[in-house]
Amino acid sequence: MIWRQDSTWESDYAAYFAARAAALRRLAYGLCGDWHLAEDLAQATFLQLYRHWRRLEPGTIDAYARRAVVNAFLSNRRSRRRERLVAEPPEVRVTGDEAHVATALRVRAALDALPPRQRALVVLRHLEDVSVAEAAELLGVSQGTVKSQTARGLDKLRAALAEPALRGE
Repeated sequence: MIWRQDSTWESDYAAYFAARAAALRRLAYGLCGDWHLAEDLAQATFLQLYRHWRRLEPGTIDAYARRAVVNAFLSNRRSRRRERLVAEPPEVRVTGDEAHVATALRVRAALDALPPRQRALVVLRHLEDVSVAEAAELLGVSQGTVKSQTARGLDKLRAALAEPALRGE
């Protein structure tokens, strides 16, 4: 982001929000699989960015924002409230290509089955295209941990998404 000397920090923050809100929501969705929760995680991230904006260096804001989203996701997973069970699930209308929808649901279920940190690493590395070094810094782990946990996560995804005939079912 290019900082203008004549602008206030609030206008810089607003410009950053306009430019990056969708990407941070997409990252949050990749982590949690729920657009409503993703919106909450992104909003929490932008609130944190707003509070600390004047102390952030312009070149570190994207990394700080990604880390805030991941931390909000992991924190939410730890303090997650129980879901409310209902006798009949609400009807959901599915539109579009049914094969595409079925594949998307299988991918989402496979991602949801991964442990939270492993899922965070897979999403950061393959959805956000974050480097190994940056992912290690974001999660506070070694680069070797990033590589091994990402590889294990991808192996689990491949196994979960393999065709039933190939799995011997």
